[in-house]
Amino acid sequence: MRPEEKILAGRILFVVSLLIMTLWSNLSNAMPAFARQYNMSCAACHDAFPRLNAFGESFAVNNFRLANWRETMLDLGDSSLALPRTLPLAIRVQGFLQSRDSERIDVLTGDSVSDSDFDIQAPYLVKLLSSAPLPENISYYFYGIFSEKGGNGEVIIEDVWFSYSDLAGSGISGMLGQFQVSDLMFPREVRLTFQDFYAYRADGITYERGIILDRAFGPLDLAIGAVNGNGIEQNFAINSPGYRRPDRLFDNDSDKSGFLRIGSRLGPVNIGLFGLVGEQNSVTGLAGTATGNRTTDKNILGIDLAGDITPQIHWFAQGLWSSWDGGFIETLPDQDYDCFGGFAGIDYILNERWAFSLLYNYAEADDFSNTGTIYEGTKINSFTVAGAYYFMRNVKAVLELNLDALGEDRDGPPFVGYQSKENYLLFGIDIAY
Repeated sequence: MRPEEKILAGRILFVVSLLIMTLWSNLSNAMPAFARQYNMSCAACHDAFPRLNAFGESFAVNNFRLANWRETMLDLGDSSLALPRTLPLAIRVQGFLQSRDSERIDVLTGDSVSDSDFDIQAPYLVKLLSSAPLPENISYYFYGIFSEKGGNGEVIIEDVWFSYSDLAGSGISGMLGQFQVSDLMFPREVRLTFQDFYAYRADGITYERGIILDRAFGPLDLAIGAVNGNGIEQNFAINSPGYRRPDRLFDNDSDKSGFLRIGSRLGPVNIGLFGLVGEQNSVTGLAGTATGNRTTDKNILGIDLAGDITPQIHWFAQGLWSSWDGGFIETLPDQDYDCFGGFAGIDYILNERWAFSLLYNYAEADDFSNTGTIYEGTKINSFTVAGAYYFMRNVKAVLELNLDALGEDRDGPPFVGYQSKENYLLFGIDIAY
């Protein structure tokens, strides 16, 4: 057995040995529409928005509804109709000022194409959200983005799904739609830092179209699912029966990425184990920026941990090991690739006015070194400290500092390594209503 095969076998054995000790985490976001529907404060579900407290997590588990949800519906004299008294909508808006080192680099020349030491990022995000219970077991959730990261002129729908609890009395719950696979572990949308959980983005386990089924087995929770594996933007015209057929394909092949997560609580620690098996298109062209014609096997193993130090101090950690078989980079068909990424953080909710966060991000992909592709830049080693002052439950000012411990990698052409530092200081406002 080759050394790399022994390493992979060891990882698989490690995963199997922990399958009985993991936890299912749920999807949610800051939703003032729920506060209006149930006539209660946002503090019922969020100890510091958008972070969920225990009641908020329970609310998500219960299909985004309370026991009295029927009482919040219009009384129309029709027991087969459930309409909320008010249209369940919420809006989230963010705007920032940022002093930063990052810049846009020309891959061929290494020249700085766009560089701003002081960046006015307002609005950074304008998002419309909606969710409501429908019949007894079905709920829906969606949000659309009107503006994000400087992009204007079109609406982008990211999360949108239907959920069904207790399918046919089996105790199995299901979800169909667009969602982030990574939400099974730590939902990115409810983090307190502006800095992202980089490992999820690097491994491509964010937004996908698919299905999830989950069920509790005593102290264990099991979630299994499948996604198309090509994100939420691609779709393909159908022309095989003839001209201008009305439907479209959301996927270009029958292969799906399958994943599972099993979880439980081990003493004071929530522990979860994640696995994904699928295929990914190869890359080719300038610096690996074009999609190739091959497919290559993609595997991800992950472990996540979370717990409370005190009722006000919460910690979390994630590790992900990813691998791609030979052929991922078409010019190097015999080379396999492995990478590791993870993060760890602490949230401190001092009181109803102040919240603080520490976040550490790490990723390395040394197997991609000297491949001449953008994947050489799959690395991070950063420390983030953030503070938020809440003017109201749903209005906060944020201040965040990110320190980059990596050195620049300007070798090229092509210039595809870690081209510039990622230090930044950010100040802004975040509201939901």
